[in-house]
Amino acid sequence: MYSSSIPESPEVLLSREGAAGALTAAGYVTSSATLATKATRGNGPPYRRYGKRTIYRWGDLIAWAEANTGPLQLNSSDLAFGR
Repeated sequence: MYSSSIPESPEVLLSREGAAGALTAAGYVTSSATLATKATRGNGPPYRRYGKRTIYRWGDLIAWAEANTGPLQLNSSDLAFGR
């Protein structure tokens, strides 16, 4: 089960499961399997290795999530017309 708390400091280090839980708690629903896939294929958040474990810095995770969020829209037709 994922942790459901959002870290207070951008320097907090999280396991892959903790990263998925924190992102989900922040509104960016993400599974640990998605993070694992993105670590293999690319286009995921930056991470480090600590022995055999993968660790993520909270500030890097939230920056990655925000960078992959679409622009603010006022209605569903905004994107269709290139606004």
